[in-house]
Amino acid sequence: MINVTRNLTQIRERIAEAARRAGRDPAEITLVAVSKTFPAEAVVAAYDAGVRHFGENRVEEGAAKIPATRAAISGPQPTWHMVGHVQSRKAEQVVTHFDYVHSLDRLKIARRFSRFAQEAGRELPVLLECNISGEASKYGFELRGWEQDSARRDAFFAAVEETLGLPGLSVQGLMTMAPLQSKGKRSGSFVNDPQTVRPVFASLRGLLDALRERFPAHDWRHLSMGMTDDFEVAVEEGATLVRIGRAIFGERGSWNE
Repeated sequence: MINVTRNLTQIRERIAEAARRAGRDPAEITLVAVSKTFPAEAVVAAYDAGVRHFGENRVEEGAAKIPATRAAISGPQPTWHMVGHVQSRKAEQVVTHFDYVHSLDRLKIARRFSRFAQEAGRELPVLLECNISGEASKYGFELRGWEQDSARRDAFFAAVEETLGLPGLSVQGLMTMAPLQSKGKRSGSFVNDPQTVRPVFASLRGLLDALRERFPAHDWRHLSMGMTDDFEVAVEEGATLVRIGRAIFGERGSWNE
C-alpha cells in the first residue's frame, strides 16, 4: 500500500526547500493533490495527512468522486479544483461540483461558466490556461513567444479584458503545463531534466507581471504550474499552486493492487 503520509512529508519538505532557495515563504504555496484515476479512499488518506486541496482532470470522474469523498469526511470539506480541459457541454457540471477551475482556455467556455455560475448564485474562481510551450497537444490560449509577438499578446489581452467583465467569474491568475519529455522505462513515468522547463515557467510569470501592468486594478494572485517531475523549479519561478499526483498517490492502479 502506498504510504501517503510519508510521501506528503517529503513533498512538503521539497516545496519548502525550493521556496527558501527563491527567498519565498513556503506558506505562499498551496499543494493541490491530483487524484485522477485514484479512488475516494486515496483522497481520504491524503485528507487525513493534512491535504485540503484536491484536483481532478475529468469532469465525470470528479462528479462521482467528490460526493463519495464528502460522505467519507466528517471534518471541514476540502476544496476541489478542476485542472483538466473542459468541454463546453460539461461546463454546468463543473460549476455544480467544483470550487475552482484552473483550465479556462477560451472565451466560449468563459461565457458558459459565467452563465451557469450566475444561475447557481455563486462566484467561480478561475485561472486562465496558457499554452506557453506551443505544443499542439496542449490546450490553452496560444501564447508561445508572447514576449516578441505583439499581435498574439494583444489578442490575449483583449480576451482577458472580456473575461474580467463577465459576471459570476473571479479571474485569479494563470495556469500552464510544461512540455512532456521522453518516457522512462516504466510506463507513464517521465524522465525530465527539470531545468529544461524553467523558461516555460519564467515566461508564465512574466505574463502575469504583464497582466498586472495592463490591468493594475485587478488582483492577479496565482500561478498554477509544476507537477510531480518539475514542481521545485515551478516554486523557484513563482508558483503559488502546484498540482501533484503521482508523487503522492503512486503509479496509476497502485491502489487496486
